[in-house]
Amino acid sequence: MKKFRFAALSTALLCVSTVSVVHAEELVVGIFGGSFAEASQTCHIKPFEKKTGATVLTKPGNSAQFAAGVRATRGKSDFDIIYIDNSLATQLKNENLLETIDKSKLTNAGSVAPMAFDPDGKYVAFMTGATVIVYDTTQIKTPPQSWEDLFKPEYKGKLAIGDISGTSGMQFLLALNKLKGGTIENMDPGFEAIKPLAKDSAQLYTQADQLVSMFERKEIAVAVWYPDRAGSAIDAGLPLAVVYPKEGAVGILPTVVIPKGSKNPELALKYIDELLSVDGQTCFAEKKYAGPVNTAVKLSDKAAAIVPIGQNFDKLWLPDPTEVAKNLPGWMKRWQREVAR
Repeated sequence: MKKFRFAALSTALLCVSTVSVVHAEELVVGIFGGSFAEASQTCHIKPFEKKTGATVLTKPGNSAQFAAGVRATRGKSDFDIIYIDNSLATQLKNENLLETIDKSKLTNAGSVAPMAFDPDGKYVAFMTGATVIVYDTTQIKTPPQSWEDLFKPEYKGKLAIGDISGTSGMQFLLALNKLKGGTIENMDPGFEAIKPLAKDSAQLYTQADQLVSMFERKEIAVAVWYPDRAGSAIDAGLPLAVVYPKEGAVGILPTVVIPKGSKNPELALKYIDELLSVDGQTCFAEKKYAGPVNTAVKLSDKAAAIVPIGQNFDKLWLPDPTEVAKNLPGWMKRWQREVAR
């Protein structure tokens, strides 16, 4: 009898275990890597997993890589959520490759700035960022103040700029083009201006955290980079400073989207809600120096000195994502012909 009871109990436990495995939910998230992903684990992913019991599987990459992946699967995405620049999110929206984000199912939507939401409901910005100048205070005693300053001879071989496959590379190209009198329809001034900088730069980086080790080894003294990445590097002990150029930095609205074919769209909505919560936004602003979109967030003085708020936010240039999306494929081809090395 005891053996029977033990066998029955074992069978029951096995069934319960099997059922729990079958019903365990997984969310596959395409996310920016490095310190961004680390802060996301602390501020968003772990709290989300604790609240929902789901497991989040992350795959690092950049906006261009994620957009290419969504196009390749055409409605049968491997991802439930992807982090992506708003211009590429606009491209995917126009190609009908995104699910609609139902605001009525987001409990935190009411305290989020309206500008964070795509008018068509296909993406939501979870932070504000910028493309700025970052420099090593031990190597540079007179800080750069303008995009123009990056052309100074003393920065030759000590400057890093982004490849156009990343947001900073594309935005720096746009900033130079605007500075030199170009327009979205005429990018010639920008391409002519960036060619010598690309040729003389120490690195055309494709992943944002590549610059951390280069600053550590003093291989570079200045870079076109992001304030959030710089803030994390400063916290880690690097002697860096952030400059918002006097012409205005280029604003970034990183977004999250649900690709067509997501296996867990309802769970994805819960994840987005966690991103937009006051706790999630406050944590991410303080740990990752990301400008919050939830208007109820209060920042420390330390975070407020780095994130794009106040005057620095007011001077941000936010290129039209629809126009950028329309022209970006052509710019990328031209970059490969004229700039890449």
